[in-house]
Amino acid sequence: MALAVLGIYALHEVYYWRREDWVIREPPQGPREPLAIQGWHNLLFLAGVLGAVILSGVWSGGEVSVLGVRQQVQNLARDGVLLAMLAGSWFTTPARIRQENEYSWAPIREVAILFAAIFTTIIPALAMLRAGEHGAMAFVVRAVREPAHFFWASGILSSFLDNAPTYLAFLSTALGRLYPGVVEGAAIPRLIGEHHAYLQAIATGSVFMGANTYIGNAPNFMVKSIAEEAGVSMPSFFGYITRYSLPVLIPVFGLATWLFFE
Repeated sequence: MALAVLGIYALHEVYYWRREDWVIREPPQGPREPLAIQGWHNLLFLAGVLGAVILSGVWSGGEVSVLGVRQQVQNLARDGVLLAMLAGSWFTTPARIRQENEYSWAPIREVAILFAAIFTTIIPALAMLRAGEHGAMAFVVRAVREPAHFFWASGILSSFLDNAPTYLAFLSTALGRLYPGVVEGAAIPRLIGEHHAYLQAIATGSVFMGANTYIGNAPNFMVKSIAEEAGVSMPSFFGYITRYSLPVLIPVFGLATWLFFE
C-alpha cells in the first residue's frame, strides 16, 4: 500500500516538476549549507511518548475514581508521561529553533477543537454499533459479514473519525458475530487464531482509510492548517476527496481488497 501510494506521488511530483520554469529547476549555485539536525534531543522525548503509549497497552494498573469517574491507572500514568515529555521538550529546546520554523499553536488548537467535537458526538454512534443487531445501526451490522466488508466498513467510518474508536467498534462487531456470548478475553485469542483475516481487515481499514479526508487523521488536518497559516492554498474538504482520495486512494484500497481480503 505504501509503495503504491508513494509511487503515484513520485509520478505526480515529476510531472509538475517538469512543468516548472528552467530557473527553478536549475541546481543552486554557491556553497551549500551542510545537512544537520537541531534539537535532536527531542528524539528522546519522542521515544518517551512511544514508550508511554505502549506501556499503557500492556500494563494494567487497576482503576481509581477521579471526581466520581472511574479511570484506568495506566491511562493516567500515560497522560502524565506525555505531559512531562511536552514540558521537557518545550523548556529544553531553544526558542530560536521554533521561531525559525515559524512554529505556532494555532494549528494545534484547531485540531484539538475539531477532534474534541468528533470524540464527543461519536459516543452515541459507537454505542449503537456495539449494540449489534439490537441497536439502531443493526442494518450496518447485518451487512458486514466478510473480511472485505469489515475492511471497507471500518475504513469508511475511520475516514470521518479517529482510527482507535473505529477499530474498537468493528472489533466488537466481529466478536459478537463470530463468538456470541464469549467473554472478550477468550474471544480475541480465538479470533486471532481462527479468523485472523477479520482482524487484519479491521485494523488495516481503520488505519489506511483515515487518509481519505482531512479529519480522518489528525496529521492530515494539522498539515492543512500549517500550510494555510504559511499562505499556501489548500483544497477544500470535498476538493481533497475529489482530487486525491477518489482517483488515488480508493483504487489502491480496491486493489488491496482484491489481493488480501477476497
